[in-house]
Amino acid sequence: MSEERKSLNFLEQIIEEDLANGMPKENLRFRFPPEPNGYLHIGHTKAIGISFGLGEKYNAPVNLRFDDTNPAKEEQEYVDAIKEDVSWLGYKWDKELFSSDYFQQLYDWAVYFIKEGKAYIDSQSSEAMAEQKGTPTQPGVDGPFRNRSVEENLDLFKRMKAGEFNEGEHILRAKIDMQHVNMLMRDPIMYRILKKHHHRTANDWCIYPMYDWTHGESDYLEQVSHSLCSLEFKPHRELYDWFLDQVVTEDKLRPKQREFARLNLSYTIMSKRKLLKLVEDGVVNGWDDPRMPTISGLRRRGYTPTAIRKFVETVGVAKRENVIDVSLLEFCIREDLNKTAPRVMAVLDPIKVVITNYPEDKEEWFEAENNQEDDAAGFRKVPFSREIYIEKEDFKEEASNKFFRLKLGGEVRLKNAYIIKAESVLKDANGNITEVHCTYSDDTERRVKGTLHWVSIKHAVKAEVREYDRLFLDEAPDSHQDKDFMEFINPDSLKLVEAFVEPSLQDAEIGQRFQFQRLGYFNVDNDSSSDKLVFNKTVGLRDSWAKVKPQPAANTNANTNKQKPQQQSQRKAIDVIQKLGKKYTNLPDEKRLKVRSEILELAKDVTYDEVEPLFNTAVKKVGTRIAVALILKVLLENGQAKNDDVNSFIEKALEDKNELLVEEAKTFN
Repeated sequence: MSEERKSLNFLEQIIEEDLANGMPKENLRFRFPPEPNGYLHIGHTKAIGISFGLGEKYNAPVNLRFDDTNPAKEEQEYVDAIKEDVSWLGYKWDKELFSSDYFQQLYDWAVYFIKEGKAYIDSQSSEAMAEQKGTPTQPGVDGPFRNRSVEENLDLFKRMKAGEFNEGEHILRAKIDMQHVNMLMRDPIMYRILKKHHHRTANDWCIYPMYDWTHGESDYLEQVSHSLCSLEFKPHRELYDWFLDQVVTEDKLRPKQREFARLNLSYTIMSKRKLLKLVEDGVVNGWDDPRMPTISGLRRRGYTPTAIRKFVETVGVAKRENVIDVSLLEFCIREDLNKTAPRVMAVLDPIKVVITNYPEDKEEWFEAENNQEDDAAGFRKVPFSREIYIEKEDFKEEASNKFFRLKLGGEVRLKNAYIIKAESVLKDANGNITEVHCTYSDDTERRVKGTLHWVSIKHAVKAEVREYDRLFLDEAPDSHQDKDFMEFINPDSLKLVEAFVEPSLQDAEIGQRFQFQRLGYFNVDNDSSSDKLVFNKTVGLRDSWAKVKPQPAANTNANTNKQKPQQQSQRKAIDVIQKLGKKYTNLPDEKRLKVRSEILELAKDVTYDEVEPLFNTAVKKVGTRIAVALILKVLLENGQAKNDDVNSFIEKALEDKNELLVEEAKTFN
């Protein structure tokens, strides 16, 4: 029992305590209450996951309630988008409700408040009211209209409802305590005049309830047992309870508000207002632009519900605010797509290769595995001919021994095909290489270090590839008091590329996801058609931002050992990786994923000769063996060929008892 208890997050503990204290399990009911004034973003997935996750855990209903109390900013478009997003994430709500369903009841309660002397009409300017409200350290003072008679307040409130007054002339305030230590309790606004068309009630109302007044009463009307909010609403809990105190009856369940830390993500904006500015200013192409952190943007970019739910689960439920590195989200989509995405070949920056000893009129179709992670994925046929495209960066006239790709006089293996050797090049008038002339060998059993992806020119299909990068260059773009967040826009967040893909992709459908071998994960964009294929880059095979993260400033204290930075910079990457690997299996999920990214980045500076001695590391040193697997992953992606020693290491890793090592071993092509 104690072990089960430890696994509960603090919200689950609250619910378990309520059940233990006599709350019937059938009384549990949760809700997700978005305001339909914008599209949901990645931050909302935590709130969605918490409420719907608890619903799944306790087999309890969850309402989807739209808090639509501000007609100036709300639209049916946002309602429809929110419903689509929640459904796409895989959640089902019990009832679809709207705060506007309760406008009449809220109005009737407000009249009751006035009659009980607990609400009054204030007719001052907003500036005057703000001045009277005081500060967090100074109490407020009563305004001149606080002691209006019940009769006058009722008359004014009814006339407000009838539309006799202009916006801003009057408001209805709760009569609580202008000297209260919590400023939210200093006579908060309950109703204001807004002569705007409402997306559901049209022009039936011209006064609208405030969120704080509406929220708790809606929970009560729906008999929500636990009203779960993000931390910024913690100071509002006292007001939530005060409003409930005035209307609850003993025969009905009283909702309980509890707060959790919201999800903050590095290199990301979470404010709907600021996201709307990006849309309105044309920085992005709508709310579903793949660079946007909206759920619809992530969906269009190729993210999966499984990856997003795994991300939320890994982040967990916390009581304190923190910022999660966006690389964790990117890791989760890589991990999911590695298991599910078919492998295909595409060339994004082509250079022509002519295989001079291959017959001009000959073509062959080779069998290629679709996904080694999925036995049911099967195989496909890829065509081969005399002229092919490879990536421009995969060829150099001259290169060191660490370059495992194609160079003059060197050999590489073409994925699923032959071994070729570069013999000569053709150049244009500016000295740029236009063709690489090679010869091929059909002795494919020979060992060569590099393996390249390619596309037959004769069969290649043109496609537009949209290479997306992070939208902001700064980790916290809206945290600078002296700078506007727009100053940190990444000018290279979108790069359009004319690529060539293998013919099996000709009939790819919108939304399908693929791994372009050695390049990353891509999906078919909404703009794609039979006449023009369009792919979005979802994420690369590795975190390309790890190397550009700012390093901590050097310690300038005179007592600091001045030799330490120099010694640290001279440490070999393999040594740093070994140190990171020792504690790898003991780290919490979030920390472990960050260390994994560090190892993958450091692995770029490790040679095969350096890692080979670690292949036979003792079984008990599983962290080091996982680090070796990660290094091998990078080496193989960069052209290192598999050999008997590598295959032996992978086979042993697949049979290991440690799940983390087995998962890494499963990812090898």
